[in-house]
Amino acid sequence: MIHSSKRIMVTGGAGFLGSHLCEKLLEDGHDVLCVDNFFTGSRRNVAPLMGDPNFELMRHDVTFPLYVEVDEIYNLACPASPIHYQFDPVQTTKTSVHGAINMLGLAKRVRARIFQASTSEVYGDPAEHPQREEYWGNVNPIGFRSCYDEGKRCAETLFFDYHRQHHLRIKVARIFNTYGPRMHPNDGRVVSNFIVQALRGEEISIYGDGSQSRAFCYVDDMIDGFVRMMDTPDSVTGPVNLGNPSEFTIRELAERVIDLTGSSSKISYKPLPHDDPRQRCPDISKARELLNWQPVTSLNEGLLKTINYFENQLSGLVESPSLSFA
Repeated sequence: MIHSSKRIMVTGGAGFLGSHLCEKLLEDGHDVLCVDNFFTGSRRNVAPLMGDPNFELMRHDVTFPLYVEVDEIYNLACPASPIHYQFDPVQTTKTSVHGAINMLGLAKRVRARIFQASTSEVYGDPAEHPQREEYWGNVNPIGFRSCYDEGKRCAETLFFDYHRQHHLRIKVARIFNTYGPRMHPNDGRVVSNFIVQALRGEEISIYGDGSQSRAFCYVDDMIDGFVRMMDTPDSVTGPVNLGNPSEFTIRELAERVIDLTGSSSKISYKPLPHDDPRQRCPDISKARELLNWQPVTSLNEGLLKTINYFENQLSGLVESPSLSFA
């Protein structure tokens, strides 16, 4: 696909998804401004891009305004795993809400098209399965996960109000479970947890009985969905679900990881965390129709690439990013 060159800002650009997006946009010939405060992102994720003259890295917290000239904004800034977003829940809400206000204000000033990385968490513990975009969700507004769930819901509200009130060109994508290289090894998410535990020969911790289901999308497929969403006509605002509709139980995932790593790890069962959803699976009919998009990477293929990345990390070939809560 040939793109005309644009100036594109990616907030949260040094994170897991952000770094892959920056890489893709550079490959497509764009100038990329990567903005990150390095709370969960890492310079190491974008280190290979630093020599590219079309890449710029800026340390900035999106809860404060930013004045730059850009054509497009991908707003990915926000800790996305429970361990990280529950560490400072007030700051998590501020990142989602103040961050959205600041980025929307910037988009309004420079007339940029703006993409919001929303989340399947807006559906809460869903009473509908699979989840369609028309479903309003079943969210606990005062729970331990609410800082993230309600922060992202409020961000969607702001995006659509700016669209209606100021005619902003918005794109809202609801991201379902995504995995791949550059996931934070200590983010508490099942894919990275299981792989690291299996490679170390430790017990694999399943929370609950393992019957809860998830749908796992490989990062390259997700980034392709982002770019396709941004490139749609202005009439396509979303929200659009992006994720893999193939569902697996957590127990099946653990067994698959043990098999692919050749690990001797055994499975152990622990209590289920607060408000952990039983089922999470996207209906991607809209993505198929509007973006001509669906995941193409099989779970085995994606897991093998991710396992290879973590093997390199654990053997010291790739230094593991440290997480500072300073």
